[in-house]
Amino acid sequence: MAHLLHQHPHHDPTNQSMVSVPHGAETGDDVASLPSIRNPQTEQEIFKYVLCPDDSYTSDGTYWADLPLKQQIAFVGSVDKLEYAKEWAATKALARKSWFAPVGWYFKNCVLPGAGLGLEGYVLFSIGNLEPLFKAVWPDCWSKHTTCDATLVQSVTYLEICGIIVGQIIVGLIGDGIGRRFGLIQDAVIMLIGLLLLIGSWGTTLQGWVICYTLALFFYGIGVGGEYPMTATAAMENATGSGKISTREDRLHRGRKVTMAFLMQGWGQFINQALLIILLLIFHHGSGNPPYSAIAGQSVFRVSFVPIAIGTAWLVYYRWYKMPLASKQLDAAKRKTNVTGYDIESLKLTCTYFGPRLLATAGTWYANDVFFYGNKLFQHEFISVLSPNSNSVQTGWLWNLCNTGVSLIGYYLASLLIDNKLYGRKRMMQVGFLMDFILFIVPAFHFKYYKSTAGVHAFQAMYFLSSFFNQFGPNSVTFLVAAEVFPTAVRASAHGFGAAVGKLGALTAAVLYNYIDTQTKFYVVPWFGLAGMLITWLFLPDTTGLDLKEQERWWAYIREGRSHEYHGIAVHPQHLSLWERWRGVGKYYDPEKDKESRLNDLKKEWLERQSQKQVNENGVADDDDDTYFSEAAHKHFKDLHALSKEQEKMAPSSLEGVKETTDYEQVDPSTSDSDIVSEKPL
Repeated sequence: MAHLLHQHPHHDPTNQSMVSVPHGAETGDDVASLPSIRNPQTEQEIFKYVLCPDDSYTSDGTYWADLPLKQQIAFVGSVDKLEYAKEWAATKALARKSWFAPVGWYFKNCVLPGAGLGLEGYVLFSIGNLEPLFKAVWPDCWSKHTTCDATLVQSVTYLEICGIIVGQIIVGLIGDGIGRRFGLIQDAVIMLIGLLLLIGSWGTTLQGWVICYTLALFFYGIGVGGEYPMTATAAMENATGSGKISTREDRLHRGRKVTMAFLMQGWGQFINQALLIILLLIFHHGSGNPPYSAIAGQSVFRVSFVPIAIGTAWLVYYRWYKMPLASKQLDAAKRKTNVTGYDIESLKLTCTYFGPRLLATAGTWYANDVFFYGNKLFQHEFISVLSPNSNSVQTGWLWNLCNTGVSLIGYYLASLLIDNKLYGRKRMMQVGFLMDFILFIVPAFHFKYYKSTAGVHAFQAMYFLSSFFNQFGPNSVTFLVAAEVFPTAVRASAHGFGAAVGKLGALTAAVLYNYIDTQTKFYVVPWFGLAGMLITWLFLPDTTGLDLKEQERWWAYIREGRSHEYHGIAVHPQHLSLWERWRGVGKYYDPEKDKESRLNDLKKEWLERQSQKQVNENGVADDDDDTYFSEAAHKHFKDLHALSKEQEKMAPSSLEGVKETTDYEQVDPSTSDSDIVSEKPL
């Protein structure tokens, strides 16, 4: 203890004949004191990388969203320019090592996280792509319904969607209750078994085969549904999450990371359509024109699923043996709240505090899936004008391949701009919904003109543009925000719920379109776009650039019943929905108060990590990250902790009246580390 005590010389007392409470009158005698480790100016420098990272704050500590619009544009532009330059330099450095290195980086960081979605996208869209071939090969069953029940044939699509809904809800709950890794492996296993059932589906009659085919699709759909919440949460939490400090990479590119995984679904659709075209040429003697034989139809159908079955088997292996830490961030969140199994309390609090967000993510996904199905309305109509006498399956397939290519452009552009603070998630969603509304409402009221030779090319353009804005808008954004705007403990459940409601939109369209004509469909569909845009505007928060660590911190305050004490950027009006702002959620935002709170929270977190290291045999925290605390931050907290321990060892008589400033109270910035913090005579 002696090395921490400072002896101060005798001096003339300044308060003679005065009573000082609680220490009594000043005597002028020597005193023993403890040094003040806590210096606000020093702390601001030590923790600047946490409190005011330069990608979100100006040099004077102002958050980017607090700047005037002109300064916001300048700040965001400068940060993005610097980041683009760094990424371009890193890409060139990789290319100098090996021409294949950038491709390897893309495969590892974008393809592998979205492999499950790519495989399920292949199969999911294959069902719709194969239907024209089935109608051409077996018209009595698939179109005239003389040998197969019409309801049974329609139920192929219905049960596929129902299987997806079941998977989205159940696997979402499993992902939060048991863990991300279990959910990911389970999805891959279910999809593998479902593919084997699809390849081997058979029957003594066509109707028997359709029944077997339908049941196999339902089972496969359960795995497909589970991929939505599992892939979204895994891709997001691999970058950051609870218990791990957010990095510059996370704040600037979290959205891109998730959407780059999601766009693998588009590649699955593209590859499926291309492979079907090639297989039909192979099994139909080099021609894509009818009539088509039953052997050609069966061969194309079954062989098209074989490479995907092989890929899914590899996915089972990869997730089982190569993803041991997939549940790491969820486990950290549960450990902090002392929860095992499913966190029921977090689910209740989510419904209480984030109910409007659930409405936003589920409602927009529902509206989007009606549009997603509606896009095919264009294709049939303009093909009938451009190729009036064609009954070739290849014609529709080729146009669909072109449309999928346009969609991929939308996917990639969404990935490029989804993290831009001036455009971001919310504006991208609103613009996408608005454009799809316009692109559907225009032909609805001029249907005869656009079906004519004079208007068909404009009709084609609207078809491709609707696909583009669907991907460069609600389809990409809903997948991201349905996980991002909720806490880690219930993230998979919330995402699964939103996705399931979205698939109800697809089911609505599938059922409704069987009972209304084409022009009526164009009258109905656009209003879902308008509804989606309004729901986004009112209920969806904009999480672009928001530190997920901050969102988890806000959630911790909510769980502890003191949400009013949280003053950080998670309740900044920029990151709240219009509804939340109306409800007064943002009134507690206070940057100055939050700095003190964050320092206290960091100290608490540092102590928790030290405790973990002492408990663990390897001396490492459960969620160890070398960049979590800088060397200076670690030393600062270590000194504070050591001082606290030294004080505890002091005799009560010697500690009486000694004041400690290890807590984060206001101290005169001019106070140096050697200044007195207690003037009790010893």
